[in-house]
Amino acid sequence: MKILAIDTSNFPLGVALIDENKVIGEYMTNVKRNHSLKAMPAVEQLLKDCDTDVKELTKIVVANGPGSYTGVRIGVTLAKTLAWSLDIPLVPVSSLAVLASSGRYFNGYLSPIFDARRGQVYTGLYRFRDGKLENVLEDRNVMLTDWVDELRNYEGEILFVGNDTGIHEEAIKGALGEKAVLAPFVSHNPRPSELAYIGMGMEESTAHEVLPNYIRMAEAEVKWLEAQKSNEE
Repeated sequence: MKILAIDTSNFPLGVALIDENKVIGEYMTNVKRNHSLKAMPAVEQLLKDCDTDVKELTKIVVANGPGSYTGVRIGVTLAKTLAWSLDIPLVPVSSLAVLASSGRYFNGYLSPIFDARRGQVYTGLYRFRDGKLENVLEDRNVMLTDWVDELRNYEGEILFVGNDTGIHEEAIKGALGEKAVLAPFVSHNPRPSELAYIGMGMEESTAHEVLPNYIRMAEAEVKWLEAQKSNEE
């Protein structure tokens, strides 16, 4: 079973290839590049370097959000196209769950963070139980101040992970004190091999069933709905 994982949902770009219980190859960058231009070449190079024909793939796993609207669309579209053309299953995985996997060996709760601007973040609360990642509080778009207030109710340390945690470090530490643990920078990029691993044990879907999970509407959509509502009044 050869599984290809694709993640372009945020700033980092990651693709990985796993076979049963072995990571064959993994490619990841965290530089300012256009995912629409780099994602497919990254997949092609990975398969080439791993001496794997695209027809050998048995499943595609994709990070379907939340994150950058454009980034999420690029990854999901690429994954859907490959899965449909190869007639193989497609598995969508939360981008936040992939990031939370960076804390696999942390003995406590995990709070992955993607900045959503204006004091807001995309986040959720996770933990590992018996080696399996568990979602404790569902993924959401929330004001960071409201989120850390809610986390006061949970006992034990909470690991905050993600390239955007530094933006909110002061507010996190101010609200939670020693209870808040910031992951080292080497843990902040979501690993595409973790994405593949999570997808291995999830229910399979078809290319037509998988959709991006933006969690919130784009600002243009919000303004359009507000305009429509004003016209109706």
